[in-house]
Amino acid sequence: MTGWAQIRDRLTETVAGERERWLLWAPVAFGVGVGVYFALPKEPPAMAGVFVLVAAGLISWRLRTNLLLALVLSGVAFGAAGFAAAQLRTNLVAVPVLEKSYGPSGVTGRVVRVELRPDGPRVTLEHVSLKGVDEAATPALVRIKLRRGDVVDIGDRIDVYAKLSPPSAPSAPGAYDFQRRSWFHGLGAVGFAMGRVRPAEQNGAEDGWSPALFMAALRLHMTERIRAALPGESGAIAAALMTGDRSAISQESLDAMRDSGLAHLLAISGLHLGLVAATLFFGLRALLALSERLTLRQPIKKWAAGAAMTGSFTYLLLAGATVPTQRAFVMTGLVLLAVLLDRQAISMRLVAWAAMIILVIAPEAMLGASFQMSFAAVVALVAFYEASRDRFRAVRTAAGHGIAARIGLYAGGVAATSIVAGFATGLIALHHFGRIAVFGLPANMLAVPLTALWIMPWAVMAAVLMPLGLEGVPLTLMGWGIEGLLWVAGGISAWPGAVRPVAALPIGGLVLVALGGLWLCLWRRRWRYAGLLGIAAGLASLWTLQGPDILVSDDGRLMAVRMADGELSVSERRREKRTAGDWREQEGQGASLYWPENGISRDGRLRCDGLGCIYRAGGWTVALLRDGMAHDEDCRIVDVLISQRPVRGNCPAPSLVIDRFDLWRHGAAAIWFDGDDIRVRTVADFQGARPWSSRRDRGRER
Repeated sequence: MTGWAQIRDRLTETVAGERERWLLWAPVAFGVGVGVYFALPKEPPAMAGVFVLVAAGLISWRLRTNLLLALVLSGVAFGAAGFAAAQLRTNLVAVPVLEKSYGPSGVTGRVVRVELRPDGPRVTLEHVSLKGVDEAATPALVRIKLRRGDVVDIGDRIDVYAKLSPPSAPSAPGAYDFQRRSWFHGLGAVGFAMGRVRPAEQNGAEDGWSPALFMAALRLHMTERIRAALPGESGAIAAALMTGDRSAISQESLDAMRDSGLAHLLAISGLHLGLVAATLFFGLRALLALSERLTLRQPIKKWAAGAAMTGSFTYLLLAGATVPTQRAFVMTGLVLLAVLLDRQAISMRLVAWAAMIILVIAPEAMLGASFQMSFAAVVALVAFYEASRDRFRAVRTAAGHGIAARIGLYAGGVAATSIVAGFATGLIALHHFGRIAVFGLPANMLAVPLTALWIMPWAVMAAVLMPLGLEGVPLTLMGWGIEGLLWVAGGISAWPGAVRPVAALPIGGLVLVALGGLWLCLWRRRWRYAGLLGIAAGLASLWTLQGPDILVSDDGRLMAVRMADGELSVSERRREKRTAGDWREQEGQGASLYWPENGISRDGRLRCDGLGCIYRAGGWTVALLRDGMAHDEDCRIVDVLISQRPVRGNCPAPSLVIDRFDLWRHGAAAIWFDGDDIRVRTVADFQGARPWSSRRDRGRER
């Protein structure tokens, strides 16, 4: 027997021994297909995924006696199904997107969402009418920031004088893509009001009520009741936990929660929905158990599971059915269904079904941090539970049933789950957020029990009593817990070194980390430890990063250059703060550095005056111009010219010219100097020619 044959037989034996885990890889392959679709530079042929799906499925069936080949082809078939599902979803959600800036002019529409922000409500309108814009070109949904003091309600048809823009493109190649997110949410324009809201005439049957509108109105009404009973920051966070509306939380509190590693507590996810279901399940079961007759003759456990499932579904709708909440509901629903069917409640197969259901319904969810982090945490925790189940039982038996033992076991469980989930989500957060909450473990050790044992039970009680107008007392008690939560977040986030900025993990590194982690968690045999190599290789990609030497925003009004110490220095203190923040986040940089208004930077690389700056690095001389008056002179002497004004006429000396028109066509640009070569990457290169990536006039709202 040849060496290859021995390897093949050994591999076949190992794979066959993992037969019960094969199904777990179906959503992984499906997700890979989704990722391939979104990574393409242009839209593929309409039936490409279906063709590959059918071909791979048929060949896999014909070669089913060859286990390895049949499994690989089955994976290809699932991947093709994910590819086709993503393409179908892209076409199904297609709606008009505003082609260019609109207004200031009249905007009429019906309110379907209200976010009660401190600086004035932000509303989403449907059935929109724009003056001078054809109905076929009018966006289905428009989001407008209203003025402070404007009062609107769900279902109102309003008229407002506003300025609108298309959804904004990424602030840099590889940055967060608001255009893509807006496409899949049906959002075709964003803007701000320049006048007060006025009531408009209802549009007949088109403005009738629907279940979705009813739930939105109920969510808004509950949010208002919560904030009325709990003014200030406690009420804002209580509303976030009960209805998913985080719009009133101050930036200071958001920063404290994020920097202490507690931001996950503000997003309604598995913890919150699981606590709601558990409160309803155990509470109703205990209540029914008071009747000996019911306990002996009726399946009260299943009755409680059914009631908990109904309550969880209601909570899902109240929270706006976000991706973490959907995942949590599917997981919780399957657990409760297992109780109803007398099956094992928690398993990796249940996680796989939850992932597949969400990916089939909304394939684009896979690209978001919420999907990736929530499933990373759940997969890691279930794998940890599977590997440690017998050890936990032995420890529990040895510890006994005393109060001290139970407290110790609970604290140990919180610590273990915080470490496992924190490590899994932290790897994903390296790509999306470029920062590490160093003291997340002690923060979660304090905050998770407080949330689980005090805050959320009172939240459930407040929701149950709200129809009777009796929510005041439970909300007050909930508020005490929230004040404790904010105290923990504020205290730990203020510790020296609480936050460590890091450069964003590149997309290739994220893929390696994800696949390595899945390999480690989904298999059972010793070969699963090969997944650690994938995780290590993904993390090693951090050391291959070479940040751009120059960044230019899509309108040229903000630029950044790399200084001798490796930090980025930006051109403006007041303008485009969000864009500058995105750039810092990508680079893993804390505070901003700024160009000198007139003079020379400390390292001598940058010399500025009223017309612009001259930047020298790597043997290159770059003109960074605010004013077109310097074009003629700099076009004769510099190697690279970048201007926020159009460059007209002949510009002979520079080997690269980027002006206002280039930025308008291609979006924000990143430039690298590599010896004698210049490398340029634009947002257009990053996005490709996709349905959501129009290169037209863009807005800046997020």
